[in-house]
Amino acid sequence: MQGLMRHLLLAAGLAVGLAVPWATAQAQAAAAPAAAASAALPRPDDTEARREQVQPGNNAPLWRAVRRSGEQAGISTLPGAEQGVLIQRFVQLPGSRAVTAGEAWRELRNRWLLPYGGALLLIVAGAIALFYWRRGPLGTEVPEGGRPIERFTPFERSAHWANAIAFVVLAVSGLVMAFGKFLLLPVLGGQLFGWLSYALKTAHNFVGPLFVVSLAIVFVTFVRDNLPGRGDWQWLRRGGGLFGGHEAPSHRFNAGEKLVFWGGVLALGVVVIGSGLVLDRLIPGWGVTRGQMQVASVVHSVATGLMMAMFMGHIYIGSIGMKGAYRAMRQGWVDENWARAHHPWWYEDIAAGKIPAQRSAAAPALAAPPNTGLGGPSARA
Repeated sequence: MQGLMRHLLLAAGLAVGLAVPWATAQAQAAAAPAAAASAALPRPDDTEARREQVQPGNNAPLWRAVRRSGEQAGISTLPGAEQGVLIQRFVQLPGSRAVTAGEAWRELRNRWLLPYGGALLLIVAGAIALFYWRRGPLGTEVPEGGRPIERFTPFERSAHWANAIAFVVLAVSGLVMAFGKFLLLPVLGGQLFGWLSYALKTAHNFVGPLFVVSLAIVFVTFVRDNLPGRGDWQWLRRGGGLFGGHEAPSHRFNAGEKLVFWGGVLALGVVVIGSGLVLDRLIPGWGVTRGQMQVASVVHSVATGLMMAMFMGHIYIGSIGMKGAYRAMRQGWVDENWARAHHPWWYEDIAAGKIPAQRSAAAPALAAPPNTGLGGPSARA
């Protein structure tokens, strides 16, 4: 009996000894896929080196760590006022989803400023072309042959041309920076467009200060003759003669020119210059954060678009839109019949001797014919 018990215990022990390794092996085999899957998944404490091994190219933990609200410091080591903040806080503009401030600025620029700003410029250009096609140059009925009158002195013309050239360079370079990626890049290719955009961006930065100085000189030079005066409201009501049958009388500058001066030169000029200086980081304490740069960029884009639209009409009238206007700014003088037709009150003051017909040094173009005075028969005709 005792021998039988010993044999049973020995068999049981042998069975247990064989079952434990087998169960362990089965458990390990069953847990192997889960362990492999667990090893493949990133853990919260994974390092970039560990993640690069299991999931090459996936750096989600890094961006989760630095994607702060803007009030908490991330891991950025960028110098300046925003050190430690790599991604800006979330904002929500009207009609858009909540995104980071940088993405909101990009959407505002690409979905609103560029399409609608470009449409505004195209509408103005189309209206000018249509007007020129239907009416042609204004003032073609005014005869020539009277005595020349100096309208702009050499200093006034120099200030105006300096400002005009600077404006054209800034406008062209700005348009390329805004729309070149969509219009020129597919045509020119990356290499040529890259060179062109870099050259124009450099020109934009260097010509900007010239525009600032020349605009200030233009304002000081012409502010006296652009003060509001009699007849301005009547001129605006008639649309300069478009709705009244004939041009309303004015002094040296009419109400339309005054509107360009105060609205385009002063108001929009100050906004464009101020926002441009912020973008160039030339104003102490401004333009040091991305948020300030984004606001300045939006303000600069809107103001420059409005300025270009306004000055397109001014450039048209001063070039091909009115007979004799371009010669006045290129050579400085106009025919007295032109002055009588377009600025009769200015001409009357010149004829009465209140304003000299020639304000600068003698020039061959302004030499009066013998025995002919401004108040003579040609002036009273």
